[in-house]
Amino acid sequence: MKVNKPIFAIQTDNTINFISKNFDFFTTGFKENTGSRILAFVPAVRLESLGDESFKKRHKLKYPYIAGAMANGITSAAMVKTMAHNGMMGFFGAGGLSIKKIEENIIDLKTCLKDMPFGFNLIHSLGDPDHEMATIDLYLRHGITRISAAAFMRITPALVYYRIKGIYRDSRGWIVTPNNIIAKVSRIEIARQFFSPPPEKLVALLLEKGLITQEEADLSAYIPMAQDLTAEADSGGHTDNRPALTLLPTMMALKNEFMATYHYREPLCVGLAGGIATPESAAAAFGMGAAYILTGSVNQSCVEAGICDDVKKILCQAEQADVAMAPAADMFEIGARVQVLKRGTLFPLRAEKLFKLYRSHDNFDDIDEKSKKEIQEKFLQAGFEDAWKSTKDFFLKTGNMKEIERAQNDSKHKMALVFRSYLGLSSKWAIQGNLKRKMDYQIWCGPAIGAFNQWVKGSFLETCENRKTAEIALNLLFGSCICIRASILKAQGINLPMGTGVFKPMKQKEICTFL
Repeated sequence: MKVNKPIFAIQTDNTINFISKNFDFFTTGFKENTGSRILAFVPAVRLESLGDESFKKRHKLKYPYIAGAMANGITSAAMVKTMAHNGMMGFFGAGGLSIKKIEENIIDLKTCLKDMPFGFNLIHSLGDPDHEMATIDLYLRHGITRISAAAFMRITPALVYYRIKGIYRDSRGWIVTPNNIIAKVSRIEIARQFFSPPPEKLVALLLEKGLITQEEADLSAYIPMAQDLTAEADSGGHTDNRPALTLLPTMMALKNEFMATYHYREPLCVGLAGGIATPESAAAAFGMGAAYILTGSVNQSCVEAGICDDVKKILCQAEQADVAMAPAADMFEIGARVQVLKRGTLFPLRAEKLFKLYRSHDNFDDIDEKSKKEIQEKFLQAGFEDAWKSTKDFFLKTGNMKEIERAQNDSKHKMALVFRSYLGLSSKWAIQGNLKRKMDYQIWCGPAIGAFNQWVKGSFLETCENRKTAEIALNLLFGSCICIRASILKAQGINLPMGTGVFKPMKQKEICTFL
């Protein structure tokens, strides 16, 4: 358990002893005539030594661990705070929230954490680039120096503006980039864009608008859009369901290719997300070279998560097969999908039906009577026109007149907006704990939650009341160190008894006694 001390496997006659004391076996304690010999040696594997040193230094982290952003404030301010106070980092789930609500949380976190590491999320707004730019303006105005960029299919003006605003050369002639983007990516063609310098056309556009200076434009050619990239495997929410074992090595090879091509002064780093829920999966990530790990699904069942207790209890019962892909509220029209929980909710089936009807009809009135009745009575729980009025009021409140005008001239777009309103509200019902809408809960999660529940079964972490984000993170990191050390012993030909190297959850205070 003392992962900060080396282990010696010593054979004396037919007995093998494992010793982890600070003892010099090569001098007084290990003489020729003792009849003992060293079979294996395992170095100390400290939690703070995991991952990539440059990543931890860049973000002032003790441990290479991120609590990923879950939209609508599910990754709450409380979760971000506890991660920062424990030497890790969290990204507030700003996706789906109003500018006013995001600003309230910025003020709260900056007041509490000051210069401690934390960040905010930016989800690609395909149909609303103005909101994307307004969010970036807010981040720049308040000095938010880290964002997690998710669901992007291309580099946008808002991303470029954030990345290059404020860059300069210091007294040594080195380029300093105040604003950091940690991109969450599952496709190699998107990763290429983030590892490349900002697109020249977008830089020129920002310069023309007077948003950046000539110096910032010139220096942008020497920096990547993102210094850090999270290879997103089979995760909750937006995902391409990529297998981690193939995705991470591919992204790391790409990182090396771009470092060789552009010779960036600051090293590029690749972390892993999706499916990390046990010490073994965390150890595998670090073993493959991940600079850091990022978790999401397992955090959603924690006490700090900004979601109702009813959903947390449902998540605690989930198994790996209790997830499904469903149409996404954002980018609904192009078929974007999210991974959600299917246990205890009809949302995946209902969302799929809405998408199929949208694809096959140009007008809500053209849908067959049986389906229209089901949608209005069970899904929307309102007449279509009443649902449209509520949808229109939402866009009026947010100042998005373009969507309203388009819908009034395009019946198919009107239908899409009403269907999207159901998809958007379903996640809010889950957050609020609206029991009248329990069968419509949209709960973003991946199979990691099932693996986590299996691992913690019978331990204090089995119930959601005891699940704390930072404590779970330390368990995964500490457990991964034990798994790594067991693997090193096995690689030297030591046959370990069954169960050796298997780590079960421990209280944070107990873990600290071994560090």
